[in-house]
Amino acid sequence: MKILVFNGSPKGEKSDTLCITRAFLAGMEAAGAQEVKAITAVDQHVEYCTGCFACMHNGGVCIHDDDMKGILEEILKSDLLLFSFPLYCYGMPAPLKAIVDRILPLSKMTMEKVGDRYEHVGQADYSHLRYVMICGCGFPNSRRNFEPAVAQFKLLFPEGHTIITVPESPMFNVPEAAVVTKPRLALVQEAGRQYAETGRIDDGLLAAICSPMIPEEQYAAIVNGQA
Repeated sequence: MKILVFNGSPKGEKSDTLCITRAFLAGMEAAGAQEVKAITAVDQHVEYCTGCFACMHNGGVCIHDDDMKGILEEILKSDLLLFSFPLYCYGMPAPLKAIVDRILPLSKMTMEKVGDRYEHVGQADYSHLRYVMICGCGFPNSRRNFEPAVAQFKLLFPEGHTIITVPESPMFNVPEAAVVTKPRLALVQEAGRQYAETGRIDDGLLAAICSPMIPEEQYAAIVNGQA
């Protein structure tokens, strides 16, 4: 399986969410040999989409000559796209959103009705692709935080998506928090193993991963004390 990881954090390798993603990938790798390529969004030269739709009329060729051409080539060679990013204003950080906007060349201008909505027809058959979203946030729980990002991801990739959302994620880069972060990362690693073997994650395991690691009030007090 060829896995393409999009690290959407402006912090790059120091990303809190990337700690979660690394554990997930370790679980996948433990279940069998995996080919992993990572793209750090903030390191790419990706111009903003202008909405000109030129790419949708001329076979997927964009007006911009930048790093996105190579990124699209990597997408087409992959089996799994893994989007790892922290929650920014209830959505993706800007560098990753710029990349997502520029996947437009994979679609044609023509559209078709799928269920009760319309979707653009793909330039090719992408049915083999699967999609994972791993998103962390600095709030104490998941309520009324992740919903916009989750909804967008499901609309972008209606089929074959798996979503992991983790509150209190800044603790993953705090050595003093290892007593609670290490057990959580062990659960994430198990989730990666399950996903590699079956293509899904047990609902109970997913719920445990997406729950707070320490009591909400305790976490909020720690953060407020550092403010």
